[in-house]
Amino acid sequence: MTSNGKPLPLEMTAARILAPNQVAVERLELPKPAAGEVLIEVARAGVCGTDIHILRGQYELARLPVTPGHEFAGTVVAVGEGVLRRRVGDRVTVDPNVACLTCDECLRGAFNQCVDLQAIGVTRDGAFARYLVAPERSVYPIGDLSFEVAALIEPLACVAWGLCRLTLPSGYSALIYGAGPMGCLLLQALRTAGAVRVAMVDVVESRLAIAKELGADAALTPDEARRLDTFAPSGFELVVDATGVPSVLEAAMARVRPAGTIWVFGVAPEVSRISVSPYQLFRRDLTLMGSFAVNRTFPEAISLIRSGAVRTEPLISHVLPIEEFREGLEVAQHDPSRMKVQFSLDGTR
Repeated sequence: MTSNGKPLPLEMTAARILAPNQVAVERLELPKPAAGEVLIEVARAGVCGTDIHILRGQYELARLPVTPGHEFAGTVVAVGEGVLRRRVGDRVTVDPNVACLTCDECLRGAFNQCVDLQAIGVTRDGAFARYLVAPERSVYPIGDLSFEVAALIEPLACVAWGLCRLTLPSGYSALIYGAGPMGCLLLQALRTAGAVRVAMVDVVESRLAIAKELGADAALTPDEARRLDTFAPSGFELVVDATGVPSVLEAAMARVRPAGTIWVFGVAPEVSRISVSPYQLFRRDLTLMGSFAVNRTFPEAISLIRSGAVRTEPLISHVLPIEEFREGLEVAQHDPSRMKVQFSLDGTR
């Protein structure tokens, strides 16, 4: 391991999920980068819906106990043997999904479907700690982007992967259920991908106000959803569920235009089920599409933010120190007006 000569601490503060609904903030030994890995000093890390599913024991990929956190940015402070492209001092973010590169899925380019997929903050310790290790091949430079903005690159890369899977006509209309951070990222990214009209539905009016600020043509509560009949009389070419609520997804299917697409983006508990009419899928030429995580889409996400096409600052509502891990999770789960909750690991607010 090589660093810039600055001595590193022997221990660090880390927030842990020990078992379902059991958390702790602990002192852990500093990790050391193996060959091909870098050590990153984390500055900012965001709470994702997946973290909440892990907390509740609802995410089958997770391996507990674990330090969660997979949306983050920081600085490389040490590198392992064989690291060639990253240097101490680089300001970076990380694709948390670590594929094996040798299974059948990886060999056909479906890296997010790797049969031995590892994920920082899910199967291996993540960013709700002052330091973490990551493979060099997963690390992306962020240049002069702020750490709080760069910590939203991973969520946007998830959106970008779904966009890669869509086939839509130019000038399409879109409806997004859920105006939280992911819904607002979807809104902006769909604009760049040719949507001429985008409507949003959410139960929280403060979120709808942010969606309007970011360019939504209509931002409605469920009680106002009848206005969608006027907004798009024939239905929407694309309907996206960004809530992960099965009943919302079922309702969304009634809003899609014939030959349109329903995009399952929100993460529902693994045991959830929905009722779908196979006849309607057949008769109306509908496409029901899911998208999971990211697949080599960090460069696209970085470009969208750097170009100004996607704004992330309005999406950050709460910043807490990692010592207030429990409080941050409470906000993320129960505060209806919250947007993105981030933990500051470097002491900045």
